[in-house]
Amino acid sequence: MYYDDEENVRTYRRSVVFLFTMAVQEMYPEAEVVVRLTANKGLYCDVTMNGKDMLDESMVKTLAGRMRELIDEDIPIEKRILPRGEAVQLFKGEKSRQIAKANLIAALPQETVSIYFCGDSYDYFYGDMMKSTGALGSFALDYCAPGLLIRTPDMSGKIPERVEQPKLLHTLSDSKKWASILDCSFIPDLNRQIQNGKAGDLIRVSEALQEKKIAEIADKIEKNIDNARLVLIAGPSSSGKTSFSQRLKVQLRVVGLNPVSISLDDYFVDRDATPLTPDGRYDYESIDALDVKQFNEDLVELLAGRDVSLPRYDFITGARDPKPSEPVMIGPRQPIIVEGIHGLNEKLTSSIPRDKKFKIYVSALTQLNIDAHNRIPTTDARLIRRLVRDYQFRGSSALKTLRQWPDVRAGEEKNIFPFQEEADAVFNSALLYELAVLKKYVVPLLKQVSPNMPEYKKARRLLDFCPYFADITNEDEIPNNSILREFVGKSCFFTSTGDLKS
Repeated sequence: MYYDDEENVRTYRRSVVFLFTMAVQEMYPEAEVVVRLTANKGLYCDVTMNGKDMLDESMVKTLAGRMRELIDEDIPIEKRILPRGEAVQLFKGEKSRQIAKANLIAALPQETVSIYFCGDSYDYFYGDMMKSTGALGSFALDYCAPGLLIRTPDMSGKIPERVEQPKLLHTLSDSKKWASILDCSFIPDLNRQIQNGKAGDLIRVSEALQEKKIAEIADKIEKNIDNARLVLIAGPSSSGKTSFSQRLKVQLRVVGLNPVSISLDDYFVDRDATPLTPDGRYDYESIDALDVKQFNEDLVELLAGRDVSLPRYDFITGARDPKPSEPVMIGPRQPIIVEGIHGLNEKLTSSIPRDKKFKIYVSALTQLNIDAHNRIPTTDARLIRRLVRDYQFRGSSALKTLRQWPDVRAGEEKNIFPFQEEADAVFNSALLYELAVLKKYVVPLLKQVSPNMPEYKKARRLLDFCPYFADITNEDEIPNNSILREFVGKSCFFTSTGDLKS
């Protein structure tokens, strides 16, 4: 089946985006399309004219109809290799007027560039395309005010049902504002600031925006502390949950609270009781790998103001330490912070009423686009973070991390993403400048992946992506409490070996 490979799924979706931009260009020549992020089980896009949102239900139906007509025409999608200068002029021309794309291509190191042509339309896309419009019949187009949603088949070969995610879309709106504040919507904007010596200003404002958001979340917790003292934090791999948790604790101290953290790692069941994956490995990401009953009993006791001796898990023996911790007791206005992948799942804390909990989802929604039609997938940004961290602090090669990634993603789809709309607050941990820093760390790691390995295709795609970025070589401007420090080192929250400081 064509859809049984993640890279092929991306190729198909990318081609449908090209089809969509063709329809918009034909029917609304003055309109601008910006592909934003995945949400509601689709790809969210803005369509504007003169800077203003222009879509309604009827226009979306009209565009979908024209796309179907282009599919019936079965127009070939042809890749042509053009000299870089010729490609730049192509996108600066009156027909295209895609200046950001022209600037992006102009800065590429190679002398030639691949441009895709389809009938009278052409565009630059980061990645492969299908061979013709006739292959693109499986898609759905939905109005999603103020933009629209493009849904294409996932790895099951089916178009996923639309799922409403208003909180995620609100976070998207915030991220767009942040990009506007920093004057960085596309990679060429970021590169221009780096090359003009403004990287330090960009870093400081990016970090200040995040600190302001963390402070706002701490204020919300403080205002409701007499009712909700259990703070639950969850997010996908490499979203920066641990650094966020530590920074939140600092901000809670600022508003007069003294938080206590509980580690879910200490509630693992004994190894011989751990559930297994279909291929027979221990499934530590399953909620059934935790002693949920004991965890709930301890929370109830703590929130009632009673002493509790918390368990300790020995990862070497795979069993609970027979000697528990010293008794712990919390005060009436003292929040308990729990960080873990199941934090938003009500099953984890079923004994605590919902209104007694404050849930936080830590995401990593990249505000930066390559250009208007080429987004930076959140999963790619997180994978680059993880590649760097795993090598720096866990001694893992890029090949090992790439091999583990599909299982990590499957666990996120099962245990994290279905619950993200349960959150009372969403924190976006992505930093506009981070890939310009991570680039120098990840490139040598990816180059070690051999072409004869199945993971080479993914490694090659990430490698080809890195040259888009100018380098931020001076890391002294990055504060030691930055989420990025969790991945590159010198964090005030972690030891030199990557362990959380006690």
